[in-house]
Amino acid sequence: MAGWPILSLTTFLPLVGAASILVIRGEAEVVARNARNIALWTSLATFVLSLLLWAGFDPAAVGYQFEERAPWLPAFNINYHMGIDGISLFFVLLSTFVTPLCILASWERVQHRVREYMVAFLVFEAAMTGMFCALDFLVFYLFYEAVLLPMFIIIGVWGGARRVPASLQFFLYTMLGSLFMLIALMVLYLNLGTTDIPTLIDQGHTLSRTTQIWLWLALLASFVIKVPVWPVHTWLPEAYSEAPIGAAALLGGVLLKVGGYIFLRFSIPMLPAATDILAPLVYALAVFALIYISFVVFMITQAHGSLRKWVAYATLAHMGFGYIGMFTLTTQGLQGAVIVLVSYGLIAVALFCAVGMLEERAKTSEIAKISGVVRTMPIFAFSTMVFILASVGMPGTSGFVGEFLVLVGAFLASTWLAVFAATIIVLGCIYALWMYRLVIFEKAERADCSGFKDLNLREVAIVVPLMLVILWIGIYPDSFIHETTTTVANLINHYQTALADAGSITVTLH
Repeated sequence: MAGWPILSLTTFLPLVGAASILVIRGEAEVVARNARNIALWTSLATFVLSLLLWAGFDPAAVGYQFEERAPWLPAFNINYHMGIDGISLFFVLLSTFVTPLCILASWERVQHRVREYMVAFLVFEAAMTGMFCALDFLVFYLFYEAVLLPMFIIIGVWGGARRVPASLQFFLYTMLGSLFMLIALMVLYLNLGTTDIPTLIDQGHTLSRTTQIWLWLALLASFVIKVPVWPVHTWLPEAYSEAPIGAAALLGGVLLKVGGYIFLRFSIPMLPAATDILAPLVYALAVFALIYISFVVFMITQAHGSLRKWVAYATLAHMGFGYIGMFTLTTQGLQGAVIVLVSYGLIAVALFCAVGMLEERAKTSEIAKISGVVRTMPIFAFSTMVFILASVGMPGTSGFVGEFLVLVGAFLASTWLAVFAATIIVLGCIYALWMYRLVIFEKAERADCSGFKDLNLREVAIVVPLMLVILWIGIYPDSFIHETTTTVANLINHYQTALADAGSITVTLH
């Protein structure tokens, strides 16, 4: 792979597929069929390219690998700079792995303007991948913004009855979050004269503590709106309820993990003094959000409400573990945070796809109208059981590995923090198993529930890869943790050295 611009190939190959779809001509049925096939095969080819990244990745190497650099705005010291480390590698793999599965989930659900839908989907994949590969802050920001447009179009055109207000809410809230990031980008550039991420990481600690705090808070504001966190989470239920199921899966599985990636790539390494001071704020926000969202999920379950909203909030509740883990600034906490972000990305995609499969049969996602499906859908019941057990951290699944490491890191930082985190795990087990019992085992309240057919080959092709990867991470976690060890150690060493250079006083919880 020496000499290959493999990151650019992985990033922009979906755009080649999108361009190919646009030139298709013929009858509507032929165009739709060819658009689906091209989108699927393009996304699979992109996934294969990303596997080459994993195969060629040297876990012992310090720094970024597969780097590509080209002048872009040389007069302003801004370059096209791409590269990955042990953390961004798995975010790239997550994006490329779940995209073809989400295309399959949309295979029969999207019946009008199929060509345009698949083009938007591939553009979304390209923007996601580029975002995780970018090593220039401005390039990252452009990819970050490019993600919004195709998702806005997908929700607004192919969404449900309230798709227009849902898409507008999504776009306006996320654009507001992007504004805070743009302000942080401009301040960094004006102070340090570059947008190169490795250079910003090396020099960020030289900024005054006050400047670091304001920049850190600007990035936090971008994060809490994007994830989202209470009280700016009101766009989330509408977006998930109205988005096509494949788009909802990508939104929950990948896009909402960008907040964690921003912390790992920017806030912690670039602004160590601010991180040191404000880490307790993240703990407080994460714990409060976890408890609040857990009770929201309880209310949805008790009211037999929407499965889509249930999955959206349940996934969001578990994401707090990732943010707790990364701000412990321990090896266990950071590695656990990466596994949590990737694991719950997979679980979110799996659960949304499962909801979509039920919707195709029941024409609704209301828990009150779907029950007792184990009698006619045993394969579905088994696969969903695996996903639910992974979401509650069952040993042998990816959820357990991430949560265990985060709990260890939290205990090293604060006993009380670990107690709160463990309590929330218990709450998650209760509402997840309660929901599973209602949908899978309760006596069917609708006559047509007894006539649901089990998964077909297309649906099996979606759930089986997800189950295998979730179990693979749970049974053999070292194959994933090994790749992040050097990167995490380098991040911690840089953080501690930068704090020492700045003469910062460490703030800890007791």
